[in-house]
Amino acid sequence: MPSAWRPRALGLALLALAPTASAASGAPWGHIPVHRDAFPNRFAAEVWLADMSQRLSILVPGRHFRVRLLEDVRYAALREGLRPRVVLAVIEVESGFNPYAISSQGALGLMQVMPFWTKRLGAPSANLFRIRTNLRMGCRILRHYLNRHQGDLFTALAAYNGSNGRRYYPDRVYRVFHARWFHQ
Repeated sequence: MPSAWRPRALGLALLALAPTASAASGAPWGHIPVHRDAFPNRFAAEVWLADMSQRLSILVPGRHFRVRLLEDVRYAALREGLRPRVVLAVIEVESGFNPYAISSQGALGLMQVMPFWTKRLGAPSANLFRIRTNLRMGCRILRHYLNRHQGDLFTALAAYNGSNGRRYYPDRVYRVFHARWFHQ
């Protein structure tokens, strides 16, 4: 690899294309690999990750964890045809980026996925505290609601949160999106 292509600002975390922990290890990332398809090239990866990492540093202190989380969010979002920045706003509102968050209603992880979704999505034994599993399922659920509501993000967000007909949750996601995640 030419030295010009090596990531400098973010270290080797950008090139971590395979997980470092096995699925059985109990590590929060599980076994789903991060694919190069999440970025068109290394330069785009460095630029996007540096920008988003800076924005996320207020909420998530560890740089390595932050970069890996951003890679995973981007991959899961793009896989379901979602904008990664919208998913980041949902995560901030839902869990404040705590992968071990548990709501009073029993929703789990970063995207606060209700356990009944594991059966509906065909993975009844899935561990929702594994970051990649939670992101994959949360993005799939958000895509489900977007499809159900003909692409209306506002209504889909209300359905995702279970606050159908009420504005407080989608308004909150929109505020967070425009305050921290909107392209500037």
